[in-house]
Amino acid sequence: MRILIAKEGLTFDQAVEAVRASTIFTTHTPVPAGIDVFDGELIERYFSNFAKELDVPLAEMMALGQTVPSVPGTYNMAIQGLKLAGRSNGVSKLHGHVSRSMFAELWPDVPVDEVPITSITNGVHTPTWVGPEIAELLDRYLAPGWAESGGGDWKRLNEAPDSELWRARERARERFISFVREQLQGELRERGTSEADLGWTSDALDPGILTVGFARRFAIYKRGTLLLSDVERLEQLLHSSDHPVQFVFAGKSHPLDDGGKEMIRQLVHFSSDPAHRTRFVFLEDYDMETARMMVQGVDVWLNNPRRPLEASGTSGMKAALNGALNCSVLDGWWDEGYDGINGWTIGTRDISTDPEYQDRVDASALFDLLEREITPRFYDRSEGPIPRRWIERVRASIIGLGPFVGAQRMVRDYTEMFYVPSAEHGARMAAGGFARAKSLAAWKEKIRSAWDEVAVIDVEGDVLAADVGENRSVRATVQVGSLDTEDVTVQLAHGRVGANGELLEPEIVAMQATECTNGTCNYSAEFTARSAGLYGFAVRVTPTHEDLVTDMDLGLVAWA
Repeated sequence: MRILIAKEGLTFDQAVEAVRASTIFTTHTPVPAGIDVFDGELIERYFSNFAKELDVPLAEMMALGQTVPSVPGTYNMAIQGLKLAGRSNGVSKLHGHVSRSMFAELWPDVPVDEVPITSITNGVHTPTWVGPEIAELLDRYLAPGWAESGGGDWKRLNEAPDSELWRARERARERFISFVREQLQGELRERGTSEADLGWTSDALDPGILTVGFARRFAIYKRGTLLLSDVERLEQLLHSSDHPVQFVFAGKSHPLDDGGKEMIRQLVHFSSDPAHRTRFVFLEDYDMETARMMVQGVDVWLNNPRRPLEASGTSGMKAALNGALNCSVLDGWWDEGYDGINGWTIGTRDISTDPEYQDRVDASALFDLLEREITPRFYDRSEGPIPRRWIERVRASIIGLGPFVGAQRMVRDYTEMFYVPSAEHGARMAAGGFARAKSLAAWKEKIRSAWDEVAVIDVEGDVLAADVGENRSVRATVQVGSLDTEDVTVQLAHGRVGANGELLEPEIVAMQATECTNGTCNYSAEFTARSAGLYGFAVRVTPTHEDLVTDMDLGLVAWA
Protein backbone atom coordinates (compact mmCIF):
# COMPACT_ATOMS: atom_id res chain seq x y z
CA MET A 1 0.00 0.00 0.00
CA ARG A 2 2.85 2.39 0.85
CA ILE A 3 4.45 1.77 -2.55
CA LEU A 4 1.18 2.26 -4.42
CA ILE A 5 0.56 5.55 -2.61
CA ALA A 6 4.11 6.83 -2.96
CA LYS A 7 4.87 5.68 -6.51
CA GLU A 8 1.46 5.33 -8.18
CA GLY A 9 -0.30 8.26 -6.54
CA LEU A 10 -3.19 6.22 -5.15
CA THR A 11 -5.16 7.33 -2.14
CA PHE A 12 -5.27 5.17 0.99
CA ASP A 13 -8.71 3.74 0.11
CA GLN A 14 -7.65 3.05 -3.48
CA ALA A 15 -4.51 1.28 -2.30
CA VAL A 16 -6.60 -0.88 0.01
CA GLU A 17 -8.71 -2.06 -2.93
CA ALA A 18 -5.67 -2.70 -5.13
CA VAL A 19 -3.99 -4.76 -2.41
CA ARG A 20 -7.09 -6.67 -1.28
CA ALA A 21 -7.82 -7.96 -4.77
CA SER A 22 -4.75 -10.21 -4.90
CA THR A 23 -4.27 -10.86 -1.19
CA ILE A 24 -5.25 -14.05 0.65
CA PHE A 25 -5.44 -14.41 4.43
CA THR A 26 -5.41 -17.81 6.15
CA THR A 27 -6.29 -17.80 9.83
CA HIS A 28 -4.65 -20.66 11.70
CA THR A 29 -6.26 -20.68 15.13
CA PRO A 30 -9.76 -20.78 16.61
CA VAL A 31 -8.26 -19.71 19.96
CA PRO A 32 -8.33 -15.92 20.55
CA ALA A 33 -5.21 -16.24 22.70
CA GLY A 34 -3.34 -17.45 19.63
CA ILE A 35 -3.84 -14.15 17.77
CA ASP A 36 -1.43 -11.26 18.21
CA VAL A 37 -3.15 -8.19 19.64
CA PHE A 38 -0.93 -5.15 20.20
CA ASP A 39 -1.43 -2.19 22.48
CA GLY A 40 -2.33 1.05 20.71
CA GLU A 41 0.65 2.82 22.25
CA LEU A 42 3.00 0.41 20.47
CA ILE A 43 1.25 1.01 17.15
CA GLU A 44 1.47 4.77 17.65
CA ARG A 45 5.15 4.59 18.61
CA TYR A 46 6.26 2.47 15.68
CA PHE A 47 3.74 3.29 12.95
CA SER A 48 3.09 7.03 13.20
CA ASN A 49 5.65 7.73 10.48
CA PHE A 50 4.27 4.85 8.43
CA ALA A 51 0.79 6.40 8.61
CA LYS A 52 2.27 9.68 7.33
CA GLU A 53 3.84 7.81 4.41
CA LEU A 54 0.40 6.33 3.68
CA ASP A 55 -1.01 9.87 3.88
CA VAL A 56 -3.71 8.71 6.28
CA PRO A 57 -4.54 9.63 9.89
CA LEU A 58 -3.17 7.08 12.34
CA ALA A 59 -6.70 6.38 13.64
CA GLU A 60 -7.81 5.36 10.15
CA MET A 61 -4.86 3.01 9.80
CA MET A 62 -5.57 1.65 13.29
CA ALA A 63 -9.12 0.84 12.17
CA LEU A 64 -7.68 -1.87 9.91
CA GLY A 65 -6.96 -3.90 13.04
CA GLN A 66 -10.14 -3.15 14.95
CA THR A 67 -13.75 -4.23 14.94
CA VAL A 68 -16.66 -1.81 14.81
CA PRO A 69 -17.20 -0.62 17.45
CA SER A 70 -13.48 -0.96 18.07
CA VAL A 71 -11.79 -2.13 21.23
CA PRO A 72 -10.02 1.04 22.40
CA GLY A 73 -6.28 1.04 22.17
CA THR A 74 -5.66 -2.38 20.57
CA TYR A 75 -4.68 -3.65 17.14
CA ASN A 76 -5.68 -7.19 16.15
CA MET A 77 -3.53 -8.82 13.46
CA ALA A 78 -6.22 -11.31 12.39
CA ILE A 79 -8.71 -8.50 11.85
CA GLN A 80 -6.10 -6.68 9.78
CA GLY A 81 -5.67 -9.83 7.72
CA LEU A 82 -9.39 -10.15 7.11
CA LYS A 83 -9.80 -6.47 6.19
CA LEU A 84 -6.83 -6.37 3.82
CA ALA A 85 -7.48 -9.69 2.06
CA GLY A 86 -10.11 -10.19 -0.61
CA ARG A 87 -10.24 -13.91 0.17
CA SER A 88 -9.92 -15.52 3.60
CA ASN A 89 -10.04 -19.08 4.90
CA GLY A 90 -9.67 -21.42 7.83
CA VAL A 91 -7.65 -24.63 7.61
CA SER A 92 -10.43 -27.22 7.90
CA LYS A 93 -14.17 -27.18 7.27
CA LEU A 94 -14.91 -27.04 10.99
CA HIS A 95 -12.33 -24.30 11.48
CA GLY A 96 -13.98 -22.30 8.70
CA HIS A 97 -17.30 -22.62 10.54
CA VAL A 98 -15.70 -21.59 13.83
CA SER A 99 -13.90 -18.66 12.17
CA ARG A 100 -17.13 -17.34 10.67
CA SER A 101 -18.63 -17.21 14.16
CA MET A 102 -15.43 -15.91 15.73
CA PHE A 103 -15.17 -12.91 13.38
CA ALA A 104 -18.87 -12.38 12.62
CA GLU A 105 -18.85 -8.95 14.31
CA LEU A 106 -16.87 -7.61 11.35
CA TRP A 107 -19.97 -8.26 9.21
CA PRO A 108 -22.74 -7.48 11.75
CA ASP A 109 -25.70 -7.67 9.36
CA VAL A 110 -24.56 -10.83 7.57
CA PRO A 111 -25.83 -14.30 8.57
CA VAL A 112 -22.99 -16.22 10.20
CA ASP A 113 -23.05 -18.94 7.54
CA GLU A 114 -22.45 -16.28 4.87
CA VAL A 115 -19.59 -14.46 6.58
CA PRO A 116 -16.95 -14.35 3.80
CA ILE A 117 -14.48 -16.79 5.34
CA THR A 118 -14.25 -20.15 3.61
CA SER A 119 -11.94 -23.09 4.30
CA ILE A 120 -9.21 -25.14 2.69
CA THR A 121 -8.17 -28.13 4.76
CA ASN A 122 -4.47 -28.49 5.45
CA GLY A 123 -2.35 -31.25 3.95
CA VAL A 124 1.11 -32.70 4.58
CA HIS A 125 4.12 -33.36 2.36
CA THR A 126 3.81 -37.06 1.72
CA PRO A 127 7.45 -37.92 0.86
CA THR A 128 8.66 -36.26 4.07
CA TRP A 129 6.43 -38.27 6.38
CA VAL A 130 5.83 -41.71 4.85
CA GLY A 131 8.17 -44.31 6.37
CA PRO A 132 10.23 -46.73 4.28
CA GLU A 133 8.06 -49.74 5.14
CA ILE A 134 4.80 -48.26 3.84
CA ALA A 135 6.57 -46.39 1.04
CA GLU A 136 7.98 -49.66 -0.26
CA LEU A 137 4.50 -51.18 -0.26
CA LEU A 138 2.93 -48.19 -2.00
CA ASP A 139 5.73 -48.11 -4.58
CA ARG A 140 4.74 -51.62 -5.61
CA TYR A 141 1.02 -51.04 -5.91
CA LEU A 142 0.61 -47.36 -6.89
CA ALA A 143 1.90 -45.62 -10.01
CA PRO A 144 5.59 -44.63 -10.08
CA GLY A 145 6.16 -41.17 -8.61
CA TRP A 146 2.91 -41.30 -6.67
CA ALA A 147 4.41 -39.59 -3.61
CA GLU A 148 5.59 -36.44 -5.39
CA SER A 149 2.83 -36.16 -7.96
CA GLY A 150 -0.07 -37.02 -5.72
CA GLY A 151 -1.27 -39.31 -8.47
CA GLY A 152 -1.81 -43.00 -8.49
CA ASP A 153 -4.90 -45.03 -7.79
CA TRP A 154 -4.85 -45.54 -4.03
CA LYS A 155 -7.51 -48.24 -4.35
CA ARG A 156 -4.87 -50.48 -5.89
CA LEU A 157 -3.65 -51.03 -2.33
CA ASN A 158 -6.58 -53.44 -2.13
CA GLU A 159 -4.42 -55.79 -4.19
CA ALA A 160 -1.82 -56.00 -1.40
CA PRO A 161 -2.27 -59.13 0.75
CA ASP A 162 -3.06 -58.62 4.43
CA SER A 163 0.23 -60.30 5.29
CA GLU A 164 2.27 -57.68 3.39
CA LEU A 165 0.45 -54.77 4.99
CA TRP A 166 0.73 -56.27 8.47
CA ARG A 167 4.43 -57.02 8.05
CA ALA A 168 5.09 -53.44 6.96
CA ARG A 169 3.34 -52.17 10.06
CA GLU A 170 5.27 -54.59 12.30
CA ARG A 171 8.62 -53.53 10.85
CA ALA A 172 7.75 -49.87 11.33
CA ARG A 173 6.82 -50.48 14.98
CA GLU A 174 10.03 -52.42 15.58
CA ARG A 175 12.13 -49.61 14.10
CA PHE A 176 10.33 -47.03 16.20
CA ILE A 177 10.80 -48.96 19.42
CA SER A 178 14.51 -49.30 18.72
CA PHE A 179 14.62 -45.53 18.26
CA VAL A 180 12.76 -44.94 21.56
CA ARG A 181 15.20 -47.12 23.48
CA GLU A 182 18.17 -45.23 22.05
CA GLN A 183 16.53 -41.91 22.91
CA LEU A 184 15.84 -42.98 26.49
CA GLN A 185 19.41 -44.13 26.96
CA GLY A 186 20.72 -40.84 25.60
CA GLU A 187 18.47 -38.79 27.85
CA LEU A 188 19.47 -40.75 30.96
CA ARG A 189 23.18 -40.58 30.17
CA GLU A 190 22.93 -36.81 29.87
CA ARG A 191 21.51 -36.75 33.39
CA GLY A 192 24.48 -38.73 34.66
CA THR A 193 22.73 -42.09 35.03
CA SER A 194 25.21 -44.96 35.33
CA GLU A 195 25.34 -47.71 32.72
CA ALA A 196 24.21 -50.21 35.35
CA ASP A 197 21.00 -48.22 35.85
CA LEU A 198 20.27 -48.11 32.12
CA GLY A 199 19.47 -51.81 31.90
CA TRP A 200 15.70 -51.36 31.99
CA THR A 201 15.74 -49.25 28.81
CA SER A 202 16.49 -52.37 26.76
CA ASP A 203 13.03 -53.59 27.72
CA ALA A 204 11.28 -50.26 27.20
CA LEU A 205 8.26 -50.96 25.02
CA ASP A 206 7.49 -54.29 23.42
CA PRO A 207 7.59 -54.71 19.61
CA GLY A 208 4.52 -56.96 19.77
CA ILE A 209 2.25 -54.68 21.80
CA LEU A 210 -0.36 -52.18 20.60
CA THR A 211 1.45 -48.82 20.58
CA VAL A 212 -0.35 -45.49 20.95
CA GLY A 213 1.34 -42.17 20.17
CA PHE A 214 0.60 -38.61 21.27
CA ALA A 215 2.94 -35.83 20.15
CA ARG A 216 2.26 -32.12 19.67
CA ARG A 217 2.65 -28.72 21.24
CA PHE A 218 1.38 -28.92 24.80
CA ALA A 219 -1.39 -26.40 25.35
CA ILE A 220 -4.22 -26.65 27.86
CA TYR A 221 -6.93 -27.19 25.24
CA LYS A 222 -5.06 -30.16 23.73
CA ARG A 223 -5.52 -32.04 27.04
CA GLY A 224 -2.29 -33.99 26.94
CA THR A 225 -2.95 -35.48 30.38
CA LEU A 226 -6.48 -36.73 29.69
CA LEU A 227 -5.39 -40.35 30.20
CA LEU A 228 -4.01 -39.49 33.65
CA SER A 229 -7.50 -38.52 34.79
CA ASP A 230 -8.17 -42.20 35.58
CA VAL A 231 -4.87 -43.77 36.60
CA GLU A 232 -6.52 -47.04 37.64
CA ARG A 233 -7.99 -47.69 34.20
CA LEU A 234 -4.74 -46.57 32.58
CA GLU A 235 -2.72 -49.02 34.66
CA GLN A 236 -5.11 -51.81 33.73
CA LEU A 237 -4.47 -51.08 30.07
CA LEU A 238 -0.71 -50.94 30.55
CA HIS A 239 -0.50 -54.23 32.42
CA SER A 240 -3.33 -56.24 30.86
CA SER A 241 -2.35 -59.87 30.48
CA ASP A 242 -4.13 -60.37 27.15
CA HIS A 243 -4.67 -56.87 25.68
CA PRO A 244 -1.77 -54.67 26.87
CA VAL A 245 -1.27 -51.14 25.53
CA GLN A 246 1.88 -49.02 25.56
CA PHE A 247 2.00 -45.24 25.13
CA VAL A 248 4.62 -42.85 23.83
CA PHE A 249 4.25 -39.11 24.48
CA ALA A 250 6.36 -36.25 23.17
CA GLY A 251 6.07 -32.52 22.75
CA LYS A 252 6.98 -29.10 24.02
CA SER A 253 5.08 -26.19 25.52
CA HIS A 254 5.34 -22.49 24.79
CA PRO A 255 7.96 -20.95 27.10
CA LEU A 256 5.30 -18.75 28.71
CA ASP A 257 2.62 -21.47 28.97
CA ASP A 258 2.82 -22.64 32.57
CA GLY A 259 -0.22 -24.87 32.09
CA GLY A 260 1.48 -26.69 29.23
CA LYS A 261 4.64 -27.11 31.29
CA GLU A 262 2.60 -28.60 34.15
CA MET A 263 1.06 -31.20 31.84
CA ILE A 264 4.51 -32.26 30.70
CA ARG A 265 5.67 -32.45 34.32
CA GLN A 266 2.79 -34.79 35.19
CA LEU A 267 3.49 -37.04 32.20
CA VAL A 268 7.21 -37.20 32.96
CA HIS A 269 6.47 -38.01 36.61
CA PHE A 270 4.13 -40.87 35.64
CA SER A 271 6.54 -42.23 33.04
CA SER A 272 9.39 -42.23 35.56
CA ASP A 273 7.63 -44.70 37.86
CA PRO A 274 9.44 -48.06 37.62
CA ALA A 275 6.02 -49.75 37.54
CA HIS A 276 5.14 -48.01 34.25
CA ARG A 277 8.32 -46.83 32.57
CA THR A 278 8.60 -49.75 30.13
CA ARG A 279 5.01 -49.22 28.93
CA PHE A 280 4.59 -45.45 29.23
CA VAL A 281 7.32 -43.24 27.76
CA PHE A 282 7.80 -39.50 27.44
CA LEU A 283 10.44 -38.50 24.88
CA GLU A 284 12.28 -35.25 25.55
CA ASP A 285 13.54 -32.69 23.04
CA TYR A 286 10.69 -33.21 20.61
CA ASP A 287 11.79 -32.34 17.09
CA MET A 288 10.98 -33.20 13.49
CA GLU A 289 12.95 -36.46 13.55
CA THR A 290 11.12 -37.67 16.66
CA ALA A 291 7.82 -36.68 15.07
CA ARG A 292 8.69 -38.59 11.90
CA MET A 293 9.60 -41.73 13.83
CA MET A 294 6.41 -41.56 15.88
CA VAL A 295 3.93 -41.12 13.04
CA GLN A 296 5.63 -43.94 11.16
CA GLY A 297 5.83 -46.41 14.05
CA VAL A 298 2.75 -46.17 16.27
CA ASP A 299 -0.42 -48.18 15.69
CA VAL A 300 -2.83 -45.53 16.97
CA TRP A 301 -2.51 -41.77 16.83
CA LEU A 302 -4.24 -40.13 19.78
CA ASN A 303 -5.69 -36.62 19.58
CA ASN A 304 -8.02 -35.35 22.29
CA PRO A 305 -8.38 -31.55 22.21
CA ARG A 306 -11.44 -29.70 23.42
CA ARG A 307 -13.67 -29.37 20.38
CA PRO A 308 -13.67 -27.07 18.42
CA LEU A 309 -10.32 -25.58 19.40
CA GLU A 310 -8.13 -27.59 17.00
CA ALA A 311 -7.81 -25.69 13.74
CA SER A 312 -6.58 -28.65 11.69
CA GLY A 313 -4.11 -30.99 13.45
CA THR A 314 -1.88 -32.30 10.69
CA SER A 315 0.05 -34.80 12.85
CA GLY A 316 -2.86 -37.23 12.51
CA MET A 317 -2.63 -36.89 8.72
CA LYS A 318 1.03 -37.93 8.82
CA ALA A 319 0.17 -40.94 10.94
CA ALA A 320 -2.67 -41.95 8.60
CA LEU A 321 -0.29 -42.03 5.62
CA ASN A 322 1.72 -44.64 7.51
CA GLY A 323 -1.19 -46.88 8.37
CA ALA A 324 -1.62 -45.67 11.96
CA LEU A 325 -5.29 -45.38 12.90
CA ASN A 326 -6.55 -42.09 14.26
CA CYS A 327 -8.39 -42.06 17.56
CA SER A 328 -9.50 -38.50 17.89
CA VAL A 329 -12.09 -36.02 19.02
CA LEU A 330 -14.17 -34.86 16.03
CA ASP A 331 -12.15 -31.69 15.69
CA GLY A 332 -9.99 -30.09 13.05
CA TRP A 333 -9.50 -32.18 9.90
CA TRP A 334 -10.78 -35.38 11.56
CA ASP A 335 -14.29 -33.93 11.73
CA GLU A 336 -14.44 -34.24 7.93
CA GLY A 337 -11.91 -37.04 7.49
CA TYR A 338 -13.56 -39.70 9.67
CA ASP A 339 -15.86 -42.01 7.69
CA GLY A 340 -16.78 -44.64 10.27
CA ILE A 341 -14.23 -47.30 9.27
CA ASN A 342 -10.89 -45.47 9.03
CA GLY A 343 -10.32 -44.97 12.77
CA TRP A 344 -12.29 -43.98 15.86
CA THR A 345 -13.94 -40.91 17.32
CA ILE A 346 -13.77 -39.90 20.95
CA GLY A 347 -17.18 -38.73 22.13
CA THR A 348 -19.60 -36.85 19.89
CA ARG A 349 -19.95 -33.44 18.30
CA ASP A 350 -21.87 -32.20 21.34
CA ILE A 351 -20.02 -29.56 23.37
CA SER A 352 -20.67 -28.95 27.06
CA THR A 353 -20.47 -25.45 28.51
CA ASP A 354 -18.64 -27.01 31.49
CA PRO A 355 -15.06 -27.85 30.40
CA GLU A 356 -14.42 -30.09 33.41
CA TYR A 357 -17.56 -32.11 32.70
CA GLN A 358 -16.55 -32.35 29.03
CA ASP A 359 -13.12 -33.63 30.08
CA ARG A 360 -14.68 -36.37 32.24
CA VAL A 361 -17.05 -37.43 29.48
CA ASP A 362 -14.31 -37.55 26.85
CA ALA A 363 -11.88 -39.38 29.14
CA SER A 364 -14.48 -42.04 29.82
CA ALA A 365 -15.23 -42.33 26.09
CA LEU A 366 -11.52 -42.70 25.33
CA PHE A 367 -11.03 -45.48 27.87
CA ASP A 368 -14.15 -47.23 26.60
CA LEU A 369 -12.75 -47.14 23.05
CA LEU A 370 -9.39 -48.51 24.11
CA GLU A 371 -10.89 -51.26 26.25
CA ARG A 372 -13.83 -52.35 24.10
CA GLU A 373 -13.00 -51.45 20.51
CA ILE A 374 -9.35 -50.81 19.81
CA THR A 375 -7.45 -53.43 21.80
CA PRO A 376 -9.87 -56.32 21.03
CA ARG A 377 -9.57 -55.57 17.32
CA PHE A 378 -5.76 -55.34 17.42
CA TYR A 379 -5.36 -58.62 19.33
CA ASP A 380 -8.03 -60.54 17.43
CA ARG A 381 -6.16 -63.53 15.94
CA SER A 382 -9.24 -65.69 15.37
CA GLU A 383 -8.33 -66.08 11.69
CA GLY A 384 -4.65 -66.81 12.16
CA PRO A 385 -1.54 -64.82 13.16
CA ILE A 386 -2.67 -61.68 11.29
CA PRO A 387 -5.29 -59.36 12.89
CA ARG A 388 -7.57 -59.26 9.85
CA ARG A 389 -10.11 -56.84 11.32
CA TRP A 390 -7.30 -54.44 12.26
CA ILE A 391 -5.72 -54.58 8.82
CA GLU A 392 -9.17 -53.97 7.35
CA ARG A 393 -9.22 -50.57 9.04
CA VAL A 394 -5.59 -49.83 8.23
CA ARG A 395 -6.27 -50.48 4.56
CA ALA A 396 -9.44 -48.34 4.60
CA SER A 397 -7.54 -45.52 6.31
CA ILE A 398 -4.66 -45.42 3.84
CA ILE A 399 -6.86 -45.75 0.76
CA GLY A 400 -9.48 -43.26 1.91
CA LEU A 401 -7.23 -40.67 3.51
CA GLY A 402 -4.08 -40.97 1.38
CA PRO A 403 -5.17 -38.66 -1.45
CA PHE A 404 -7.03 -36.34 0.94
CA VAL A 405 -4.30 -35.58 3.46
CA GLY A 406 -1.54 -34.90 0.92
CA ALA A 407 -0.20 -31.42 0.30
CA GLN A 408 -0.88 -31.96 -3.42
CA ARG A 409 -4.63 -31.83 -2.78
CA MET A 410 -4.22 -28.79 -0.53
CA VAL A 411 -2.13 -26.86 -3.06
CA ARG A 412 -4.58 -27.76 -5.82
CA ASP A 413 -7.43 -26.40 -3.69
CA TYR A 414 -5.56 -23.17 -2.99
CA THR A 415 -4.63 -22.78 -6.65
CA GLU A 416 -8.14 -23.31 -7.99
CA MET A 417 -10.08 -21.52 -5.24
CA PHE A 418 -7.65 -18.70 -4.39
CA TYR A 419 -4.39 -18.30 -6.27
CA VAL A 420 -5.69 -18.13 -9.84
CA PRO A 421 -8.81 -16.02 -9.08
CA SER A 422 -6.76 -13.67 -6.87
CA ALA A 423 -4.03 -13.21 -9.46
CA GLU A 424 -6.57 -12.48 -12.17
CA HIS A 425 -8.50 -10.13 -9.89
CA GLY A 426 -5.35 -8.24 -8.92
CA ALA A 427 -4.34 -7.84 -12.56
CA ARG A 428 -7.75 -6.43 -13.48
CA MET A 429 -7.63 -3.94 -10.62
CA ALA A 430 -4.11 -2.80 -11.57
CA ALA A 431 -4.80 -2.35 -15.30
CA GLY A 432 -4.99 1.12 -16.76
CA GLY A 433 -3.25 2.85 -13.90
CA PHE A 434 -5.38 1.05 -11.28
CA ALA A 435 -8.55 2.42 -12.83
CA ARG A 436 -10.80 -0.29 -11.40
CA ALA A 437 -9.27 0.01 -7.92
CA LYS A 438 -10.00 3.73 -7.98
CA SER A 439 -13.52 3.14 -9.26
CA LEU A 440 -14.28 0.48 -6.63
CA ALA A 441 -13.01 2.69 -3.80
CA ALA A 442 -15.28 5.52 -4.95
CA TRP A 443 -18.24 3.14 -5.33
CA LYS A 444 -17.77 1.75 -1.80
CA GLU A 445 -17.71 5.27 -0.39
CA LYS A 446 -20.95 6.03 -2.24
CA ILE A 447 -22.59 2.87 -0.92
CA ARG A 448 -21.56 3.45 2.69
CA SER A 449 -22.75 7.05 2.71
CA ALA A 450 -26.13 6.20 1.13
CA TRP A 451 -26.88 2.86 2.79
CA ASP A 452 -29.13 4.38 5.45
CA GLU A 453 -31.56 5.20 2.64
CA VAL A 454 -31.92 1.52 1.66
CA ALA A 455 -34.88 -0.36 3.12
CA VAL A 456 -37.39 -3.10 2.33
CA ILE A 457 -40.71 -1.28 2.67
CA ASP A 458 -43.20 -4.05 1.95
CA VAL A 459 -43.31 -7.76 1.10
CA GLU A 460 -46.26 -9.73 -0.25
CA GLY A 461 -46.47 -13.51 -0.59
CA ASP A 462 -48.16 -16.69 0.58
CA VAL A 463 -47.06 -17.82 4.06
CA LEU A 464 -49.38 -20.83 4.39
CA ALA A 465 -48.16 -24.43 4.65
CA ALA A 466 -46.77 -25.66 1.37
CA ASP A 467 -46.75 -28.89 -0.63
CA VAL A 468 -43.52 -30.21 -2.11
CA GLY A 469 -43.04 -28.75 -5.59
CA GLU A 470 -45.61 -26.00 -5.09
CA ASN A 471 -44.78 -22.80 -7.02
CA ARG A 472 -45.10 -19.48 -5.23
CA SER A 473 -44.44 -15.84 -6.01
CA VAL A 474 -43.25 -12.95 -3.85
CA ARG A 475 -43.38 -9.22 -4.47
CA ALA A 476 -41.37 -6.61 -2.60
CA THR A 477 -41.19 -2.84 -2.50
CA VAL A 478 -37.63 -1.66 -1.91
CA GLN A 479 -36.31 1.83 -1.32
CA VAL A 480 -32.88 2.30 -2.90
CA GLY A 481 -32.77 6.06 -2.34
CA SER A 482 -30.00 7.80 -4.25
CA LEU A 483 -28.46 4.49 -5.36
CA ASP A 484 -29.12 2.86 -8.71
CA THR A 485 -30.69 -0.58 -9.07
CA GLU A 486 -27.34 -1.71 -10.49
CA ASP A 487 -25.73 -0.92 -7.12
CA VAL A 488 -27.82 -3.45 -5.21
CA THR A 489 -29.15 -6.95 -5.50
CA VAL A 490 -32.50 -7.83 -3.94
CA GLN A 491 -32.70 -11.45 -2.84
CA LEU A 492 -35.43 -13.79 -1.72
CA ALA A 493 -34.46 -16.38 0.90
CA HIS A 494 -36.94 -19.26 1.18
CA GLY A 495 -37.04 -22.51 3.12
CA ARG A 496 -38.56 -24.53 5.94
CA VAL A 497 -39.45 -22.62 9.09
CA GLY A 498 -37.91 -23.73 12.38
CA ALA A 499 -39.42 -23.82 15.86
CA ASN A 500 -38.31 -20.24 16.54
CA GLY A 501 -39.54 -18.89 13.24
CA GLU A 502 -36.12 -19.02 11.57
CA LEU A 503 -35.51 -20.21 8.03
CA LEU A 504 -33.76 -23.58 7.97
CA GLU A 505 -31.11 -23.94 5.23
CA PRO A 506 -32.68 -21.22 3.07
CA GLU A 507 -32.22 -21.13 -0.69
CA ILE A 508 -31.37 -17.74 -2.19
CA VAL A 509 -33.14 -16.46 -5.33
CA ALA A 510 -32.44 -13.13 -7.06
CA MET A 511 -35.49 -10.86 -7.43
CA GLN A 512 -36.03 -8.80 -10.55
CA ALA A 513 -36.90 -5.09 -10.60
CA THR A 514 -40.13 -4.34 -12.45
CA GLU A 515 -40.47 -0.57 -12.08
CA CYS A 516 -38.88 2.30 -10.13
CA THR A 517 -40.18 5.70 -9.13
CA ASN A 518 -38.19 8.31 -7.15
CA GLY A 519 -35.81 5.78 -5.62
CA THR A 520 -38.50 3.19 -4.78
CA CYS A 521 -38.63 0.00 -6.81
CA ASN A 522 -40.88 -3.01 -7.10
CA TYR A 523 -39.26 -6.45 -7.23
CA SER A 524 -40.69 -9.92 -7.87
CA ALA A 525 -39.52 -13.52 -7.82
CA GLU A 526 -40.91 -17.04 -8.01
CA PHE A 527 -39.73 -20.14 -6.18
CA THR A 528 -40.62 -23.79 -5.74
CA ALA A 529 -41.15 -25.20 -2.25
CA ARG A 530 -38.55 -27.91 -1.56
CA SER A 531 -40.43 -29.50 1.35
CA ALA A 532 -43.93 -29.79 2.72
CA GLY A 533 -45.22 -28.01 5.79
CA LEU A 534 -44.64 -24.55 7.17
CA TYR A 535 -42.60 -22.74 4.54
CA GLY A 536 -41.35 -19.19 4.82
CA PHE A 537 -39.36 -16.52 3.08
CA ALA A 538 -37.50 -13.28 3.71
CA VAL A 539 -36.29 -10.46 1.49
CA ARG A 540 -32.96 -8.70 1.78
CA VAL A 541 -30.88 -6.13 -0.08
CA THR A 542 -27.09 -6.22 -0.45
CA PRO A 543 -24.63 -4.04 -2.37
CA THR A 544 -23.34 -5.61 -5.59
CA HIS A 545 -20.45 -4.75 -7.90
CA GLU A 546 -18.58 -6.77 -10.50
CA ASP A 547 -15.27 -6.26 -8.68
CA LEU A 548 -16.48 -7.52 -5.29
CA VAL A 549 -15.36 -11.04 -4.38
CA THR A 550 -18.69 -11.48 -2.60
CA ASP A 551 -21.77 -9.32 -2.10
CA MET A 552 -21.17 -9.69 1.65
CA ASP A 553 -17.82 -7.90 1.33
CA LEU A 554 -19.02 -4.64 2.90
CA GLY A 555 -21.09 -6.35 5.57
CA LEU A 556 -24.13 -4.29 4.60
CA VAL A 557 -27.51 -6.02 4.42
CA ALA A 558 -30.98 -4.50 4.65
CA TRP A 559 -33.61 -7.03 5.74
CA ALA A 560 -37.36 -6.99 5.45
